[in-house]
Amino acid sequence: MIEVSRLDGSAFWINPHMIESMVANPDLTLTMMSGKKIVIKDTPSELIEKIIAYRKKIVENAQEVL
Repeated sequence: MIEVSRLDGSAFWINPHMIESMVANPDLTLTMMSGKKIVIKDTPSELIEKIIAYRKKIVENAQEVL
C-alpha cells in the first residue's frame, strides 16, 4: 500500500496495483480497477515515485527470502 493525500490533506492508503489510469485535470484523479474514482492532492510525478519505491521494496524483500 502507498500513502496518498486527499484534497483536504488527510492521508489514506491505496493498493497501487489496482490503479487503472490517472488524469491530471488539474487535481489528480485515479480510476481504480473497480471503477471507483479517487481525487488526490499528490502530483502525477509524486505518485509515480511512490509506486516505483513500493515496487522496488517488494523486489528487495523477495530477494531477501531467496
